[in-house]
Amino acid sequence: MKLILVGYGAMTKRVAALAEDKGYSIAGVITPMEEKQCPYPLFTSFNDDLPEADVFIDFSHPDLTKEMLQSAYDRPMIIATTGEKDTLVKLMNEKAKSAPVFFSANMSYGVHIVTQLLEYIAPLMNDYDIEMIEKHHNQKIDAPSGTLIKLLDAIKENGRKDTTEVYDRSQTTTKRDKKEIGISTIRGGTIVGEHEVLFAGGDEVISIKHTAQSKDIFANGALNVAEKLIKKNNGFYTYNNLGV
Repeated sequence: MKLILVGYGAMTKRVAALAEDKGYSIAGVITPMEEKQCPYPLFTSFNDDLPEADVFIDFSHPDLTKEMLQSAYDRPMIIATTGEKDTLVKLMNEKAKSAPVFFSANMSYGVHIVTQLLEYIAPLMNDYDIEMIEKHHNQKIDAPSGTLIKLLDAIKENGRKDTTEVYDRSQTTTKRDKKEIGISTIRGGTIVGEHEVLFAGGDEVISIKHTAQSKDIFANGALNVAEKLIKKNNGFYTYNNLGV
């Protein structure tokens, strides 16, 4: 495969390294930022005359992702950018009419399995209080994480449609409401990513937890998706309908 990488942050650099280990080539990198250390052909926007490639892989920023989705390019696109989800999903569905488009807020297949577990058990846990905790490194700028929102959506759509998210209990002086879902965000050190969902009942707690020990799980996830996506027809894909 020939890849064009969108953005050139820590995640994209891991994708590039692992892609080359697999024998794939990097046709170019699109980033509006000056990158003196980038060993690949650099392009500042989708208005440039980009080289031929089999797929775009995007771990960037919503602004750059929106530019890609609104560009004239109709190549397979893998999008792992978080933020502005509603806007991006709308644009992805539009682009999917002319290209295969894959989206996941977390490229780990393990997180996909955790999401499916939550979809299954959420309707069974009406008598349990739900608390969600996510931890990331001190350089992450968005909170809560896109992955936590993904897990929260799985719960809300399959058992807690009328829930209320609570992000800061220090601002309240009342008892916890049964419909609340508490959300806690931690930022520190070099934590790659950890997401935990607690179902707290009478005298028992059920915990579902995913811990990322390396960014490589996300990079490898994107490359594994790319191998499948380039063979797909136009359409909007997630882990639920891509096939594994």
